[in-house]
Amino acid sequence: MNYYLDVLKKYAVFTGRATRKEYWMFILWNFIVSIVLGIVISIIDSAIKSQALTVISTLYSLAVLIPTLAVFVRRLHDTNHSAWWFFINLIPFVGQIILLVFLVQDTQPIDNKYGTNPKAVKAS
Repeated sequence: MNYYLDVLKKYAVFTGRATRKEYWMFILWNFIVSIVLGIVISIIDSAIKSQALTVISTLYSLAVLIPTLAVFVRRLHDTNHSAWWFFINLIPFVGQIILLVFLVQDTQPIDNKYGTNPKAVKAS
């Protein structure tokens, strides 16, 4: 849960690097929160026969959009790739596979042009 909160604290920080664990734990917790929120909203909406609560789900999605993009960019930086690689998503199927490979790669053990090694910073 700390990784989720740490990413939210760096709400719109697109500079620096994010470790593989930081990125994937944020994605996991974001997924869990979305599922729980969806279940709660479904139960409440079916009980009161109103679709008004779906606004809460939409607001949550919009609230985490910028932190999700920011941690994604920092994760790309950690593997020594520019944020411009995001646009490879426009290539169907192949683009997503390439990005997935970048996202699962381990942290570069050396400092790069995007910052110092985040694993080395936490270890000291």
